[in-house]
Amino acid sequence: MVSVWAHTLYGAARAERLSPPVTARLMAYASIALYSGLGAGDPSLAPVSGLVNGLPALPRGDAGPYDGGIVAVAAERAVLDSLLKEGLPTTTARIAHVADSLESARTTRGISNDLRARSEQLGREIATKIVAWSHSDGFDTTRGRPYAPPTGLAYWVNDTPTPLYASQNQSGTSEFVAIGNPANVLQSGNASARSLILNRPKRKDAKTLPPVNMTGVTEPYWVQLRPFVLKRWDECAPPEPPAYSPDKTSALYQNADTVRTIRKTLTPEQRAIAFYWADNAGETGTPVGHWTSIASQLASERHVSAEDAARILMLTSLSQADAFIAAWGYKFKYVLIRPRTYIRRLQDSTWEPLIPTPPFPEYPSAHSTQSMAAATVLGSLIGDSVAFDDSTGLSIGNPVRHFTSFRAASEEAGISRIYGGIHFPYGNIGGRVLGKCVGEKVNERARAAGLH
Repeated sequence: MVSVWAHTLYGAARAERLSPPVTARLMAYASIALYSGLGAGDPSLAPVSGLVNGLPALPRGDAGPYDGGIVAVAAERAVLDSLLKEGLPTTTARIAHVADSLESARTTRGISNDLRARSEQLGREIATKIVAWSHSDGFDTTRGRPYAPPTGLAYWVNDTPTPLYASQNQSGTSEFVAIGNPANVLQSGNASARSLILNRPKRKDAKTLPPVNMTGVTEPYWVQLRPFVLKRWDECAPPEPPAYSPDKTSALYQNADTVRTIRKTLTPEQRAIAFYWADNAGETGTPVGHWTSIASQLASERHVSAEDAARILMLTSLSQADAFIAAWGYKFKYVLIRPRTYIRRLQDSTWEPLIPTPPFPEYPSAHSTQSMAAATVLGSLIGDSVAFDDSTGLSIGNPVRHFTSFRAASEEAGISRIYGGIHFPYGNIGGRVLGKCVGEKVNERARAAGLH
């Protein structure tokens, strides 16, 4: 059940063309609902309200017997119905189909109609509390706010070439995205039957599930969201980044020279690594979906209980959600220049990265941050010396890849951004430092709450 929901959410993030921060938030709330539903049917499980910020005590089902599986499915379904209310019809239909199938599977075990109805009601009550809590996290107030980045040589500008926009935005539900409409929103004059069938454009006024827009800027106010486990967004900190300088002896120039040189001498293996961990929004379930997929794979392979699988998935998701809040806080604190801009300005005017530069500032690397946070939590829960095969990329044409540990996978994810030409080495290092701290905070507080 837990694995099915993880795969379903990966597909939803891909189909809805969600940005990584929005995906992280979605998966965090969904995983809390799933774990809390199972916990309502098993009073021995520690409540998640003892771990996360501001969540009131959730109903625990003390009034009588409940089926934890049905409670969990009903809670998950109701939370997703709220968070995905602006989703594509195919997404909402998929959520309904999965929930119905999982509930039916439980009833075949001899669960009575009364027990099923009582369990569904408890699941909805849990979801109501979680949804109300989600509306207090600051997300709603950041929707649609304009943003103007600072100007100056040191600062990030979105200068990715327009021919790359369309490929970045294609997904399983979007075969074509016009340059003039890179986020593929529904516009007057293009609401033909063909566009609705082939491209399934999202509503233009959608606020809760905005499609990634490579021509704009991604979630500049994400730092204003309430963290899940961190006490404040800057509780963990990366090292100070190097100052801007055109001097050939400066740290920034040397970092850029490293990226430029690597791009010219990429080995087939390095290219494969860059594409494997690209996790582009609009084409995949984003880096968040990649690591929750890894978590669910390991839980399935080790045949853990549903409760333990839900706990593993939840703690991994919470670490990633807080990693994105922290990383985005520093990204828009520094608003630093990307390699493409710096290298073309000072070293090679024709230089291009291997993969498209995403529409937000450089430092720190969010990929490195959230990968290290997830690896730190998974390593603590399952064991960092556990080798595993990652099959996440099969649905998008990537082969299964073997890793000797979670840390090794996270380090490869980080360096992939240098191979891809979209981060400086110092961005990767800073992200790893930040992510390790976030993961350790989650581990520490989960232990204190009885959830580790």
